[in-house]
Amino acid sequence: MASVAAMNVVSSSAEVGIQNQQELKKGIADLYDESSGIWEDIWGDHMHHGYYEPQSSVELSDHRAAQIRMIEKALSFAAISEDPAKKPTSIVDVGCGIGGSSRYLAKKYSATAKGITLSPVQAERAQALADAQGLGDKVSFQVADALNQPFPDGQFDLVWSMESGEHMPNKEKFVGELARVAAPGGTIILVTWCHRDLSPSEESLTPEEKELLNKICKAFYLPAWCSTADYVKLLQSNSLQDIKAEDWSENVAPFWPAVIKSALTWKGFTSVLRSGWKTIKAALAMPLMIEGYKKGLIKFAIITCRKPE
Repeated sequence: MASVAAMNVVSSSAEVGIQNQQELKKGIADLYDESSGIWEDIWGDHMHHGYYEPQSSVELSDHRAAQIRMIEKALSFAAISEDPAKKPTSIVDVGCGIGGSSRYLAKKYSATAKGITLSPVQAERAQALADAQGLGDKVSFQVADALNQPFPDGQFDLVWSMESGEHMPNKEKFVGELARVAAPGGTIILVTWCHRDLSPSEESLTPEEKELLNKICKAFYLPAWCSTADYVKLLQSNSLQDIKAEDWSENVAPFWPAVIKSALTWKGFTSVLRSGWKTIKAALAMPLMIEGYKKGLIKFAIITCRKPE
């Protein structure tokens, strides 16, 4: 458990934002209750970054395709088999948004999928979309806490978390729950925002870096950040195997400028104003995300592993 202790030292040194977990959960739920309809109206049902080739010229129409490409690239990185005898049959989407990944994966693999979110609005909309697409018998959604998932041990052979880890106030418990619900031999795919890895001579981020992250945390209802290396240590502490990690920051670089551009359209601007203060505050913080990426402070990481048979 020494590696977990080391991780806690790192994350506590960068700890910023709301400390009360109930307040944090309510803030997250309220933010997504407010903003999910706007996002769907402008960007569709995938509430995550797109994947772009470095230095590529990107049109606004490319972004929805890039979000699907993000899913496919993540599956490829994790070496998920296309063999009918080996493909996933049961999937959990941890932090499911309005269920875009859940429905996509269920259709792709003819699998069952369960999604959890803190937002009642998201869960209701996700289920309505599944029912409308004829997936109501295969895909279901509920309001639940990722740190205390309402599932038995070893239920899912694909555990999927696309950009929800950054909201988790206890990264150790979060990773432990991902490992717990994974079936023996199952795969965990974690795609999340991290702060940069610390060098061996560093004990913490710089005061300037902490200040920037603190501003972002207040806008997006985020607790302590951690690094990709911290996540790897946590996965190792849970005896997970075949751990791989990669920095995809360059591949998501066009995303935030595109979100800002869409928010500055008349439709986007008026929708944000109507939605409520939490959405307005998040929209105003989007340039801070770009700043963090450009400074190398914020990293967009994919981390995958396998639970032992």
